[in-house]
Amino acid sequence: MVVGVLALQGSFNEHIAALKRLGVKGVQIRKPEQLQDVSSLIIPGGESTTMAKLAEYHNLFPALREFVKMGKPVWGTCAGLIFLANKATGQKTGGQELIGGLDCTVHRNFFGSQIQSFETELPIPEIAAKEGGPPSCRAVFIRAPAIIEVGLDVEVLADVPVSSVETVNSSPIPNEEESIKSVRKVIVAVKQGNMLATAFHPELTADTRWHSYFLKMVPEIEDGTSDIISTSSMDQSFTNRSMIDLPIFQ
Repeated sequence: MVVGVLALQGSFNEHIAALKRLGVKGVQIRKPEQLQDVSSLIIPGGESTTMAKLAEYHNLFPALREFVKMGKPVWGTCAGLIFLANKATGQKTGGQELIGGLDCTVHRNFFGSQIQSFETELPIPEIAAKEGGPPSCRAVFIRAPAIIEVGLDVEVLADVPVSSVETVNSSPIPNEEESIKSVRKVIVAVKQGNMLATAFHPELTADTRWHSYFLKMVPEIEDGTSDIISTSSMDQSFTNRSMIDLPIFQ
């Protein structure tokens, strides 16, 4: 099994390193024809507007949309979540092109600017039930988006409380700010069919359970034909991890 990682900009090397720790080969994807050689795809975090411009320059959007429509597993982290959403708000003037397919509305930079980035222990009951380990994971939010609306077929995997409206980025959309003020918890991880999306960066920690969970969405994994390293059989050092466990290159 070979997993593609969109390598236009952002944390693609960190995703490839996480896959390597699970015994899975990750390859960089920069051209449409390269998608034909991978069984699944990770769209990493980065600067979403820059990534969209580069994807448009390389004529990647048609091939990416077709990849999603074919039912192959796709995981978007942070900027990748924005790419996969059917609708994005709070964008820069002129907006940006999206891949779509994930029935949700994403608010770009929901938590504010770069200096309002944060880390938290995030409860992940579904992931812990499937992958073992502690009931929460260390979640790194870097100028992160959030999901403010989901469709009926979307499974919510994680959410975080919104402590105050000051953490929410303003938006030119009429009445949108008022709707966000009423939110007590905001969604930061979802799954719909072949698509997984997280507003945070699992690739920036030593905890590989999100990657393992995604890999099991690939049909050949479900059929038991892969030799992926199980997270439950690995040294679960992250259970007693220090809050300083970066970088994760090995």
